[in-house]
Parts: sequence; structure tokens; C-alpha cells
Amino acid sequence: MGRSIARLGSIKSLLARRYARKSVPKAWGAGGLDALCCRFCCPHAPTVAPPALPDRDTRPASVDRAPPSAILTLPGSRATSPSVGNRAQIKREAGRRPVDVMVDWIRADDPVPYLDAVAWMETRAAAIARGDADEAIWLLEHPPLYTAGTSARSADLTDPDRFDVFQTRRGGQYTYHGPGQRVAYVLLDVAARGHDVRKFVAQMEDWVIATLAEFNLRGEKRDGRVGVWVARPDKPPLPDGAPREDKIAALGVRLTKWVSYHGLSINVEPDLSHFTGIVPCGITGHGVTSLVDLGLPVTLADVDVALQKTFSEIFGTAEIARRGKAVQAEN
Repeated sequence: MGRSIARLGSIKSLLARRYARKSVPKAWGAGGLDALCCRFCCPHAPTVAPPALPDRDTRPASVDRAPPSAILTLPGSRATSPSVGNRAQIKREAGRRPVDVMVDWIRADDPVPYLDAVAWMETRAAAIARGDADEAIWLLEHPPLYTAGTSARSADLTDPDRFDVFQTRRGGQYTYHGPGQRVAYVLLDVAARGHDVRKFVAQMEDWVIATLAEFNLRGEKRDGRVGVWVARPDKPPLPDGAPREDKIAALGVRLTKWVSYHGLSINVEPDLSHFTGIVPCGITGHGVTSLVDLGLPVTLADVDVALQKTFSEIFGTAEIARRGKAVQAEN
């Protein structure tokens, strides 16, 4: 009996160590991980909890709801559906998270309403955090709309009646989404990929730069200006003599339980006049461009192929993520 009690105590101690939640450093502020991510994306983002989304007219999408009207599989990917209810059964070790990592590549043919997209992302991110769904990259377009990040300033919404405006919990300021723009929502397990939010945001920018390089276009990062930029020597310099640059891609992410959602957008062939209703990302003096505006006959499908081709170069292979999962399960 004594040995049984001692053994039970050892098991309880082991389980306590394994499942103890790691504390969030106090220096990250009241918003914890989300606040850190928002502050990285925009240095002026507040440390308080982000605003809530507007009330929805309908219930949040269930885990079995497929948001796009049609789902296509990109070259080289496995057949997939956004439904976590249809996910293949995975092998688990008792009390551990799954360690077989796959990334679902999902593409919507038709523009997806913004609140439907947010509801699906929240549901999928929660399922990924529980170990009930694979990571996912969702490629889509939205109808014309503006979104306001956690640090958006009302003065930067210069034409509030032009399109629908949505408050969102991602980092950053005002952004435009619409037809001709490839939105990539990135739902990845950042914990399994290193527990490094700053590195993850930098990888997002690197992924865009690698994608643009597939079309022989050089994208660049700029300190203090999150996103990807292209030099415009064909345009006159700014009044202070600085060379003119245009933004071709924006990004803003949020993390919940170390799983990312929201993501990035690349301007392929949007109506650039739609950006005039906001101050994009709160940055004045520089403009906005697109692949087609730069003279490149690129389609959304071309960008999709380039995004998938360069993904593993930046974020690593499934095997790398699988090892990260295994290490996470041991801790």
C-alpha cells in the first residue's frame, strides 16, 4: 500500500510538471502575448486589451462550417477541407498533443465576407490549440472593405462611408481588403515553431519577399514600417529628398494560446483608388502599389503557387514543426 501511494504521488507530480502552464513575463504588459504581438507590429499599439469585434448578425461558424463556396487544393498539397470535424484520425500518446504536423492549404474561389472569415479563424485557431486540427493557410479575397487594427486612429479613416469598416483584434492600423488582393490567413502553432513572436512576424515579411522574388521583384523591409515595400525610382523623391517607396504587402497578426491567425495581404491587381479612403497603416508620404501596377502580368493563382513554393523555405518543413511539437509535448 505504501509503495502504491508513493507511486501515485510521483505520477501526480509528473503530470503537474508536464501540464503546468508557463507564466507570461510581466514585462509583456496586461495584454500578454497578444499585446506583445500588436506592439511589435505597430510600436504605438496600446497595452490594454484590444476592442471587441462588432456584434454578429448570426452565430459564429461551427467547426463543420466551410466558409468559402468552393475549396480547391493547390498543387502539391493534400485534399483538404476547413472542417475540423472531417480531420483524419491522428495517433496520440496518452495525455500528449499530436506530433504529426500537416499544413492545410485552403483556397476560396469567391470573396468571403469578413465576419465569416473571422469566425472561422477563431474556431480553427482554438481547434489547433487543442490539438484537434492541423495548421492552415487560407487563401482568399474579401469584398471591398476597411479593417481597423488595435492601434488605428480615427483620423486615418478619411472616407468612412465608402466601404464597410470592421474593428478587428489584429495588430496595426487601417488596411484595405478587396478583389484583386491575395489575403493569406496564417494559422500556425507558434509555440511548436520556437515560441518567438518577433521571429514569427519577421518570417511573415520574409515569406512575402521570397514570394515576390519568384516574379523577379525585390521587396524590402523598413524599420518602423511593418509590411513589404518596393523602391520607386520612377517617381519623384519626397520633399525631404528621401526616395519614394510604395507598399505592396501588409500584415497584421494576433495570437491565441500561441496559435496565430489573421495574416498578410499582397496587392496583385486591386483597384488602388480604394486605398484613398484611409491612411494605409497610418503612414503618409509613401504610396501603395501592386504587381500589375508595376507591369507584371501576375494572377492570383500565380501568387498562390509562389506562396506555397516558398513557405517551407521560410517556416521550415513539416518535419521541423513535428520535432517542435514533440519537444513541446515533453515539456
